[in-house]
Formats: sequence, C-alpha cells, structure tokens
Amino acid sequence: MTRSTSTPGAAGSVARAALPFVPLGLLAALGAILAYAWKAPCRFGGAWNDGTQQFLNFCYTDIYPLWWNEKLDQGLTPYFGHPVEYPVGIGSLMWVIQKLVTGTSDPGVRFFDLTVIVMAASLVAGVVVMVALAGLQRRPWDAAWYALAPALILTAYINWDLMCGALSLGAFLAWSRRAHFTAGALLGLAIATKFYPIVLFGPLLLLALRTRKLPALLSAVGGTVITWVVVNLPFMLFAFDGWKRFYVFSSERGADWGSLWFFFQNRQWPFLGDAGRVDMLGIVSFGLLCLAVAVLALIAPTRPRLMQLCFLVLAAFMVTNKVWSPQYVLWLVPFAVLARPNWKPLALWQVAECWYFFAIWLYLVHVQPGNETLGIGDGGYFAAVWARAITIAILAAFVVRDILRPEHDVIRQGGVDDPVGGVFDGAEDRFVLRMPSRTAVREAAPEAS
Repeated sequence: MTRSTSTPGAAGSVARAALPFVPLGLLAALGAILAYAWKAPCRFGGAWNDGTQQFLNFCYTDIYPLWWNEKLDQGLTPYFGHPVEYPVGIGSLMWVIQKLVTGTSDPGVRFFDLTVIVMAASLVAGVVVMVALAGLQRRPWDAAWYALAPALILTAYINWDLMCGALSLGAFLAWSRRAHFTAGALLGLAIATKFYPIVLFGPLLLLALRTRKLPALLSAVGGTVITWVVVNLPFMLFAFDGWKRFYVFSSERGADWGSLWFFFQNRQWPFLGDAGRVDMLGIVSFGLLCLAVAVLALIAPTRPRLMQLCFLVLAAFMVTNKVWSPQYVLWLVPFAVLARPNWKPLALWQVAECWYFFAIWLYLVHVQPGNETLGIGDGGYFAAVWARAITIAILAAFVVRDILRPEHDVIRQGGVDDPVGGVFDGAEDRFVLRMPSRTAVREAAPEAS
C-alpha cells in the first residue's frame, strides 16, 4: 500500500487559500444580477425606446441601440458589411451574438440579453482573478469592491468594458506568475477589445528599467504584438475600411461628455477651451502626467509596486482623455483597490462616480428642448464632473504618498515587497535616479571669492 504524502496541515492551507473564491464569485454573480435589475425600466418597461425616459429612469445602454446603428438588424457583418466604431474584439462578439439572435422574436432585446450574459461572465471571471491577485497581497476579500461597487452596478451594462477588464486582470495574474508571454497575449486581446490597456505597458517598462528585468518585458511585448496582429490582421487585409473606423473615429472625435475638456469648451476658457487644440492638449497633459509618474518611479526610495503605477497611469489617462464615459469607472476599480485598499477614499470616489452617473442622464434631459425643468443644468452637471476628477486625484495623492513613504502602504507591512509584481517582487534596484541632497549641492557649489 502506498502511503499518502499529503498532510492535514497542507490540506487546510489549500482550503483556506481557496475559501474566498466561491463566496466572492457568488458576490460577483449578485453584482451582475443587480446590474441587470437596474436596467429593468429599459429592458422590461421599454424606456430605451423613448429618448427621454431612458435617461429619467437611469437605464440607458449603448448595447441595445447599436443593434440598429451598426446595421446588425440588416444582417450586415461587422467591418465587412458595415464599419464599426469599436475594436475587433467587440465587433467579433457582436457578430457571434448577431448570428445567435437573428430570426428570433425581438432580436434587439435578445442581442442585449446575450451580451449581458457575456458581460456578467466577464465580471465573475474578473472578480475571481482579482481574488487571486488580492490574495497574493494577503487581502483576497478586497475583491468584493469589484464585485459590488455601487458605480459598477450602475454602469456594468452600458458598454462592453467588463470583458476587457477580465482580460487585463488575467494578464497581470499571468505576470505575477512569471508567465510573461501569456501576460502579453492577454493584454493583446484586451487591447483588441478596448484600446486603453496599452497604457499599462508604461508601468511595466518603468519597473523593468529600475530592476533591469527587460527580458521579461520584451517577452510580454512579443506576446502582445503577436496576439494583436493575429486578431486584427484578417480584418485589416479583407475589410480595412471597416476596421479603421474605430481609429479614425477616435482621432476625429471632439471633447465629449464627462471630460474636463468638455467643461473648458462649454465655459469657453481661453486656450484650454479651444476645440481645435483638444487632441494636442490631451496628449500633452497625459504625457506630462506620465513623465511625473516616470520620475516618481525612478526616484522613489523604495521601488513602487506594479499596481500602484498601473493605477496612477490609468487615472492620468482617464482624467486627461477627451472622452470620459460613465462606464470608464469599470477600468479603474480593480487597480484602485489593488493599489491602495483603504476604504474611506475609495468610498468617497464611489460616491462621486455615482453622483456623476445620475448627473449625466439628468443633464442630457435638460439639454432636450422642452425638458429643461426635468433635468439639471450646467452647474449641477459640471460639479459632478469635477467631483470625480478631484476624488481620483485624492486617491492618486494617497498612492504617491505610499510610494514615497512605504510605511503607510498597507500591502508593504511585515517585510512584504510587491506580491503581484512577479519578477519585480524582491528584485534589486539596478537603475535609480538619485536626487542630490542639499548638503551635496552646497559642497559642490564654488566658494565665493
């Protein structure tokens, strides 16, 4: 008889490690159900067929009207039969669901329902992956923020963002396990779904420079490039005009709802409110913030954690972007929690995001002729715009403080370094920009004659 080598202690450790996955997965499923219930006035009451009621009932979604706007109702294939204003990951999902619902009764509603199922599965998958990431930081229950964040429930099914979120989180789980090519491949799929994850290479590059772990970064970049090209190349070769629509639309788009640039233009600020400069202003301001993050990453006395830099770069991208839709909060929630899981500033930010969610729909009602009294005007709306920008800035300020003074970082207690960092965890600093001390400056200064 062969004696088992397992021990009760080892089995107990495995059980304790696995314990959060099921309840938090169930919490994510609950969040998905609550998000669907929030859409009830549109989905079951038909409010989305009324240009005012869908806003007054706060249940607007992009998914339902795009069944017609993207000509899916006519049987046209995305990109090949009709240009689509989304990357190929979303367009391909549209095509699959189009095939499944064509010929059914009320296909537009069925298109929404099946899309919601995919997004709900993406939320559950994203939360489970976040449990694994937060568990590395010895705080697996922090993933409950992603499962049941109030702003997530309000915005989950406005667009397809949850699918990209699951892929992005999966990429960092692979990175934490030093599967660098796989991490890059998942980021490639994420970028092919929503373009914003491309900015997450900035933190990887900064930490790779500081630790000289460039081979790991190059492996990830290779995985991203290969995956993105494989996914996009068929569309580029055989439906280029339809494929390029997303990129042309993004470049030609002006300042839109939610962005600070929209506020500046509405208030006709000189220079900042110039519509012809919005692309330049967005790129320059984002570049300056990225430069600040780079300097911080390379001069900090202790190497920043990967999730801290990811949060800062993604927050900079959102604040400086010319479009800031309500559902963009879904991009930031998991990274904010993994960067700094302190509930008070997170709760304050969630309040601001929820305030903005209600404000944007009431503002859209207000600007409809004849409905001015049903909504809110510029003052109330732009107060909400600035509230979420300021609360994100507050979160960023706390993260910067934690980087400069690691003793305040709740993750870096008890000698912990960067559990999610993979090859960066415990790595030696090889490239650091040292700021000269005042003493050194005085000693280097020439003596007065």
